[in-house]
Amino acid sequence: MIENLESSYDCANAGLDLHQLKEELQDLRISTASDSLEDKEKVNRIENQISFIENKCSIHNGQH
Repeated sequence: MIENLESSYDCANAGLDLHQLKEELQDLRISTASDSLEDKEKVNRIENQISFIENKCSIHNGQH
């Protein structure tokens, strides 16, 4: 998970960051056996980070 995403985010990093975030999201969904609030918040935060980068950098790949 990226610690701080801000409006000054450098889109030159988008390809690598998106790849890492999507892998982390997939791993979290696979390894998470519980539906705890903490796990849901992690999934939500990663999804939001993916959306932020895709929107800021005009990347339209379809679904996460």
